[in-house]
Amino acid sequence: MKNIAVIGSGFAGLTSAIELASLGYQVTVFEKNSTAGGRARNFKTNGFTFDMGPSWYWMPDVFEKFFNKHDKKIEDYYKLVKLDPGFSVIYSKNDQIKVPASFDKLVDIFEKIENGSGEKLKKFINKAEKKYKIGMDSLVYKPSHSALEFINLKVLKGLFHLNVFSNFRSYVKKYFSNSKLTRLMEFPILFLGATPQNTPALYSLMNYSGLHQGTYYPIGGFHEIIVALSKLASEKGVVINYNSVVENISVSNNKVDNITVNGDQFEFDGVVAAADYHHVEQVLIDKKYRNYNSEYWEKREMAPSSLLFYVGVDKKLKNVHHHNLFFDEDFDQHAKEIYDEPNWPKNPLFYLSCPSITDATIAPEGKENLMFLIPLAPGLNDTNKMREKYFNVVLERLKKLTGNDIKSNIVYKKSYCVNDFMKDYNAFKGNAYGLANTLRQTAIFKPAMRNININNLYYTGQLTVPGPGVPPSIISGQIVAQEIDKQLKKAS
Repeated sequence: MKNIAVIGSGFAGLTSAIELASLGYQVTVFEKNSTAGGRARNFKTNGFTFDMGPSWYWMPDVFEKFFNKHDKKIEDYYKLVKLDPGFSVIYSKNDQIKVPASFDKLVDIFEKIENGSGEKLKKFINKAEKKYKIGMDSLVYKPSHSALEFINLKVLKGLFHLNVFSNFRSYVKKYFSNSKLTRLMEFPILFLGATPQNTPALYSLMNYSGLHQGTYYPIGGFHEIIVALSKLASEKGVVINYNSVVENISVSNNKVDNITVNGDQFEFDGVVAAADYHHVEQVLIDKKYRNYNSEYWEKREMAPSSLLFYVGVDKKLKNVHHHNLFFDEDFDQHAKEIYDEPNWPKNPLFYLSCPSITDATIAPEGKENLMFLIPLAPGLNDTNKMREKYFNVVLERLKKLTGNDIKSNIVYKKSYCVNDFMKDYNAFKGNAYGLANTLRQTAIFKPAMRNININNLYYTGQLTVPGPGVPPSIISGQIVAQEIDKQLKKAS
């Protein structure tokens, strides 16, 4: 039985470990932190359970497909509920759109806001569904070693529907002119880490998932998915070692010779790097074995970092929902301060998650569990002074727009920003989401999944294919397992 090391226990690391164990390998996962999950870790304090990162459960079929592949069902591990409303978009005081679980009800909402837009929404989502199905069936489960992988009859027939060379903003404006509706339709692009002008219209497939499939939530918190994957990995015989810092990857004869973990050396037949790609390349392996130099990485367009606040309050909130998007400021100006002229934003948009509205298990009775998130340019100078400044900004806007004054009700607060992403995840420039999904950084234009100089070293996760986000990371882990399996069988 051949031994494989997986570096990192985020979604890509755990799914790759499960896949490889199913293929007959002995798999050992090395996780630098004390718990599994990477950005999807959680922590508990004062009776609150806080998810540290992902909170949106979209593309439910990706999760179902993965568990079903291993003869399991989601309900074997966690309880999933559909949110209604899925989320709300707050434009000003007393002006918000609550996105219902029912698509037909959403059509009615669009029609009331802009005459004729209800039928246009149906057409938009119908085309988005076609993109989604083509993407899921023929695009995203590819290693993207070569453009030839995508030249097949189904993809060629679907090119008309994919809108690869149109930008998202112009595509949306063909259907809707009302600013509230266009901002709502552009919102999923925030998950992809690029401006609507620089994102291919192909990614309207995200609208299909968010507006038609709906928004879900696992009771207990998003980290319950990590708990489920860790349990499935254990059932497959995977060993997960925590507090295990990989310090070096030694190479001889173009193969990994050994890896150094906490000062000790271990030999493996193959290595899957599910840690930060840039960190593995630039720190853990010698320069001559790297796929890319430092100049290459500096030219990458990164998705945002984030300033997060985990807050417990001793009262229940009004006029908010599980997911709340505060779009009362200029989207384009904030995007400019992330991508074009990186700086701390003057008037940021922000997101508020209040999962205790749905889930009584994650906060004490009568209290509320809150997470605020402000997207930021990666690499900013992160100071406590700036964190406090923006905490006051979101509290004032929350009070102004929803009537919730929580300053005197805060019983717990923790912030998390650029410095923490670098410290905990070795994240390049403190990014939160990976690479921006621009056309120049899609599929074969992303950092390669395989190391071209080391035969048994492969990369997975949000800095390689298929891209940022939880479902793409789950897919990435499956792809890399298949690729390293092919390589090892070919070499033996």
